[in-house]
Formats: sequence, structure tokens, C-alpha cells
Amino acid sequence: MTPTTPEAKGSDDPSVAVNTVTLDHPWRWIEAGWSDFRRAPAISLIYGMIFVLISYLLVVWLFLSDRFFLVPPLTAGYFLVTPFLALGLYDVSRRLERDEVPDIGESFTSWRVNPFNLFSMGLVLVLLLLFWMMAANFVFAIFYTGITPRLDQLFDVLFLSGNSPLFLAMGVVSGSFFALAAFSISVVAVPMLVDRKIDLVTAISTSLSAVRSNYRPLMLWAALIVMFVGLGLITFFIGLAVLMPVVGYASWHAYRDLVAAH
Repeated sequence: MTPTTPEAKGSDDPSVAVNTVTLDHPWRWIEAGWSDFRRAPAISLIYGMIFVLISYLLVVWLFLSDRFFLVPPLTAGYFLVTPFLALGLYDVSRRLERDEVPDIGESFTSWRVNPFNLFSMGLVLVLLLLFWMMAANFVFAIFYTGITPRLDQLFDVLFLSGNSPLFLAMGVVSGSFFALAAFSISVVAVPMLVDRKIDLVTAISTSLSAVRSNYRPLMLWAALIVMFVGLGLITFFIGLAVLMPVVGYASWHAYRDLVAAH
């Protein structure tokens, strides 16, 4: 895909430039992501079912460890690590745009093109997720000291108690901060690290530059990611089997439109 607005602006690294896109582009990215899903349905569904399986395993672990109250913040944490979880999907989209046949084995090992920097990027996103979980625990402790709600009490304690409005507001504010930080540093950084042998600092600075230059389109893109991943979550994770691959493919096309060709 080629941006309709070809003007390029320099990122923090002078060797990388970012393009200016319009509010129409996020919708085109979703369309392109759906097209890639249809062109590679088997691989897409394999990745999708992996997302579903991981989700259920996390929920079961939290339930068995009496930490079920952490399911909401951990669910929100999907938005922090989604770019890295879609790593193999970027390889699929790259091969499709070259009219090559995607290979599931190659996509699973796509990290080998830039292992150190991709590992470092994953570590940064995991640290953000951990800080978000710590913040969620802190907010919970402020309002519900000494309470560890059982599963049958969870909804009433978190959403119907007298502390619920302020608790939910603080949770949304703190979660939004971490989500915006993760989105800003990774929106093009992760696919860029798969596509180019560059360092982590250059990738992150380019991502931040893309957000600064395209704030409105990328805030729309962030909202669409939240909507699609949220739809997958409220279907008890089943919807993630389709929606996560589509978002992953769309993220590749977003990178292609936002970062100038090399």
C-alpha cells in the first residue's frame, strides 16, 4: 500500500523518514489485514488459536492461584504486548506482498532476522506490562484493602460497590497511560525490526516520530485496535482467533504506509 500523501518527515534518526497519512488509512489497513487473512487462512487460524489458548491458560492459572481479580487488568494488558505477539504475522504479510507462499515454520522463526533487538523490544513491552500489573495491584489495594474477592463476588466488588466509580476511573487512567506508551514506541518499531536490520533505539525513535507526525490517524488506529481486540475478549477470547491475525496483518500495512521505503 502507498500513502496518498507522499510527504516524508524525518524521524529522530536522519536515515529513516516517516510518511504523512490520512484518517482514511487506518480503515485501509484493516481492509488489507482482512485480505491477508483470506489469502492465508490456515496460518492465520493457527496463530489465532494460539492467542485463544494462551488467553485461557492465563485465566485458568489466575483462577487456580486465587488471583482471578487480576483478569481485567491482565486482559487490558493485551493492548500493551499485541505488537510483539503478532511478530510472526508480519512475516506472513511481508511474503504475501511479495506474492510468495507464506510458511508457518518461517513465520515462527522470523525473529532470527534481528534477534537481539527484537528480544530487547519484547523485554521493553513485557516490562511495561509488569508495571501496568503493579499499578493495577496498587490501585486495587487502595480501594479494597484486605479483600481478595472470590469469583462469585468479583463483579459486585469491582463494579457495584461504593468505591467502584473512582476505582474504575483510576484504573482506566493508569491503564491508558501504559497503553499509550506501549503503542507509541511499538506501532511501527516491531514490524520495522522484522523488516530491517536496525537497532532498537532507531526503531523506537521512528515509531515516536510517526506518532507525532500522524497523531490523529494513529489515535484512530489505536482506537480500532482496542475495538477489535476488545471484541475478541468479550467473546470469551474466541473472537481473537480471527481478530488478532487481522489486526496483526493490518499493523504490517500500517508500518509500510508510515515508514518511508528503504
